Amino acid sequence: MMSFVSYIIFFKKITKKGAKKMTVINKELCNGCKICNKFCTVDAIHYLAEEKKCYIDQDRCTECYVCLRQKVCPRGAIQPVELDSFYKQFQHVISDPVETHGVTGVSGRGTEEVKTNDVSGRVKKGEVGVAIDMGRPGMGVFLRDAEKVAMAIAAVGAELAPQEHTPLAALMTDLKTGKLEDACHGYHLLSVIVEAKCKEGELKQVLEALQKVEKEIDTVFSLGLIIRTDEKGQTKVLDTLDELGIPQPHRGKVNVGLGKPLSLA
Repeated sequence: MMSFVSYIIFFKKITKKGAKKMTVINKELCNGCKICNKFCTVDAIHYLAEEKKCYIDQDRCTECYVCLRQKVCPRGAIQPVELDSFYKQFQHVISDPVETHGVTGVSGRGTEEVKTNDVSGRVKKGEVGVAIDMGRPGMGVFLRDAEKVAMAIAAVGAELAPQEHTPLAALMTDLKTGKLEDACHGYHLLSVIVEAKCKEGELKQVLEALQKVEKEIDTVFSLGLIIRTDEKGQTKVLDTLDELGIPQPHRGKVNVGLGKPLSLA
């Protein structure tokens, strides 16, 4: 029986840039106690010394609602801005781990990242799944950078996952190219996942595209490879990593094939 292994390979970082309206602090209620600062997941809450008040950097806030949900301000000065657009709602749902995505029905970032592949059979024999996890607490990710990554791998043959599997696809004007709607570029999320798959023989081009684009984005990302192994748990796919000088992964998640036989497809 075939098994599946998701390998994690870490790529490096870079930073900067701006966005839209975000959650705000009511200056009339804020007394500058700075209790809220340490709770922000992306360091978006700052103290303004000349006013002796705290404020939220609207370019950094991801609408994760940690500060609101945990009621970190003893005076109730942190207040939500009405989520009056699709992009603001998308930003909040993907960044807030207690929300559930309306299309995929999955909480967190709205995707299972093919963790259930032995049941769903999304990655078939001869294919490699790709899950690019962009951003993290403390940094976040702008959607303009998610677009760069999606377009980079699509250009070399990767097939991007549709919106019934992954939320990011709902913002794409063209699933074949990975192009996102221009209006969403400035929105900052806690993290988002670019999902795709390619033929085993195309993996090298996809990895080379990622090595190039990681120098052009302002965040961190990690790469998960979803690979079918043979009956002995072996695969030659990882030899591609050696060719490109990428260290072999030393840990992974294994599905041993106990799900429905869709995995045999």
